[in-house]
Parts: sequence; structure tokens; C-alpha cells
Amino acid sequence: MKSLLLAIVVAPVLAIAAGAASAHDYKIGSLEIQHPWSRATPKGATVAGGYLKIVNNGTTPDRLVGGSTEAAPKFEIHEMSMEGGVMKMRMLPKGLEIKPGQTVELKPGGYHLMFVGITAPLEQGKRVKGTLEFEKAGKVEVEYAVEAIGATPRAGGHNH
Repeated sequence: MKSLLLAIVVAPVLAIAAGAASAHDYKIGSLEIQHPWSRATPKGATVAGGYLKIVNNGTTPDRLVGGSTEAAPKFEIHEMSMEGGVMKMRMLPKGLEIKPGQTVELKPGGYHLMFVGITAPLEQGKRVKGTLEFEKAGKVEVEYAVEAIGATPRAGGHNH
């Protein structure tokens, strides 16, 4: 009887703790950072991409100005666009503005983070620690969930 009572009391607590541990969203000031993720990389790769959504729930703009990751010594903010039928990628040296009430999605083929000089392949199912730096809100530590090679935002498991 005591074992059953203990199981009834402990099970919901463990379920809540497991849910919190698997939660993959972060908050700093009026900004929400939703599901940072990356793709697994093959052996020999020297770069990896970082993806996420940033929601500005505040009344003033903020700007993603930099960051870091344990996976690589260099962290850059990039934009991909089509120009004359050619895909172009460029670094955003002033960062990426997030206007009040705006959601900005960093995803393959658009805005994204570049982890340059990765020191080891990123492995599916693992997590990579990093930091995002915002002009006004400051720094926030995040973890990028490493999804499959070729994962897309939809297939990337964003509804964990």
C-alpha cells in the first residue's frame, strides 16, 4: 500500500521534472528563444548551422549581435537570399534586428547562425551548448539540439 501511494505521489512530480528538462525554450528580458537546433555534420565538415526562433514580446526593438558555441571558435550571424537566380550568403556584421511584436525565424535558406571551424562532427541526438548575445537584453545560455543531417524546421523535431 505504501509503495502504491508513493508511486501515485512521485509519478506526477517526475513527469513535471522530465517535461521541464526536455523543454527547449529560453527567455531573457522580453525575448523568447524557441528551440535552438543544428544539423548533424559529416566527418571533415568545418562549419555547422544554428537555427531557432526569436520572439520579441517587448515594446522596443532588440538585436542579436553575437554569440558563441562550444562546438566552434567562431560564431557568425548570416543571411541567405536569392539574387538573379543565385543563392547568396552574407554575414550580418551589425547583427539581426528583432522589432517589437516580431518573430524572427533563423532557418536553413534564410537567416541562420554559422559555427565556423567546428572542432568535431555534430552528432544527431546530442546537444551543443552555446550563448546568444543581444544588444539590450544581454547574454543567454542555450543548447542546440542536433537533428539529422538535412533536417528541416518541420522535420527537425521542433515540437518536442
